[in-house]
Amino acid sequence: LRSLLVHGARAVVIRAVNKEDRLSRWINKVRAQRGYNKATVALANKMARIGWAVLAHNSVYRPA
Repeated sequence: LRSLLVHGARAVVIRAVNKEDRLSRWINKVRAQRGYNKATVALANKMARIGWAVLAHNSVYRPA
Protein backbone atom coordinates (compact mmCIF):
# COMPACT_ATOMS: atom_id res chain seq x y z
CA LEU A 1 0.00 0.00 0.00
CA ARG A 2 2.84 2.39 0.84
CA SER A 3 4.44 1.99 -2.57
CA LEU A 4 1.11 2.65 -4.29
CA LEU A 5 0.66 5.85 -2.31
CA VAL A 6 4.20 6.95 -3.21
CA HIS A 7 3.68 6.18 -6.90
CA GLY A 8 0.45 8.15 -6.94
CA ALA A 9 2.05 11.04 -5.06
CA ARG A 10 4.96 11.05 -7.50
CA ALA A 11 2.56 11.52 -10.41
CA VAL A 12 0.79 14.38 -8.62
CA VAL A 13 4.06 16.12 -7.69
CA ILE A 14 5.22 16.01 -11.32
CA ARG A 15 1.93 17.52 -12.57
CA ALA A 16 1.72 20.21 -9.85
CA VAL A 17 4.54 22.37 -11.22
CA ASN A 18 2.49 24.95 -13.14
CA LYS A 19 -0.79 24.73 -11.24
CA GLU A 20 -2.18 27.27 -8.78
CA ASP A 21 -4.72 25.31 -6.73
CA ARG A 22 -4.26 24.97 -2.98
CA LEU A 23 -2.72 21.49 -3.02
CA SER A 24 -0.34 22.33 -5.88
CA ARG A 25 0.87 25.44 -4.06
CA TRP A 26 1.54 23.34 -0.96
CA ILE A 27 3.39 20.70 -3.00
CA ASN A 28 5.53 23.29 -4.78
CA LYS A 29 6.41 24.97 -1.47
CA VAL A 30 7.49 21.67 0.11
CA ARG A 31 9.38 20.73 -3.05
CA ALA A 32 11.27 24.05 -3.07
CA GLN A 33 12.17 23.79 0.62
CA ARG A 34 12.86 20.07 1.01
CA GLY A 35 13.29 18.55 -2.44
CA TYR A 36 11.40 16.26 -4.79
CA ASN A 37 11.60 13.01 -2.83
CA LYS A 38 10.55 14.52 0.49
CA ALA A 39 7.68 16.34 -1.19
CA THR A 40 6.57 13.04 -2.71
CA VAL A 41 6.62 11.22 0.62
CA ALA A 42 4.93 14.17 2.37
CA LEU A 43 2.09 14.05 -0.16
CA ALA A 44 1.81 10.25 0.19
CA ASN A 45 1.54 10.73 3.95
CA LYS A 46 -1.12 13.42 3.49
CA MET A 47 -3.12 11.12 1.20
CA ALA A 48 -2.86 8.26 3.71
CA ARG A 49 -4.11 10.50 6.54
CA ILE A 50 -7.01 11.74 4.41
CA GLY A 51 -7.93 8.17 3.48
CA TRP A 52 -7.80 7.07 7.11
CA ALA A 53 -9.99 9.99 8.23
CA VAL A 54 -12.59 9.26 5.55
CA LEU A 55 -12.76 5.59 6.56
CA ALA A 56 -12.58 6.15 10.32
CA HIS A 57 -15.33 8.77 10.37
CA ASN A 58 -17.45 7.13 7.67
CA SER A 59 -17.62 10.40 5.75
CA VAL A 60 -17.24 11.69 2.22
CA TYR A 61 -14.03 13.41 1.13
CA ARG A 62 -14.61 17.13 0.83
CA PRO A 63 -11.56 19.12 -0.28
CA ALA A 64 -11.25 22.46 1.49
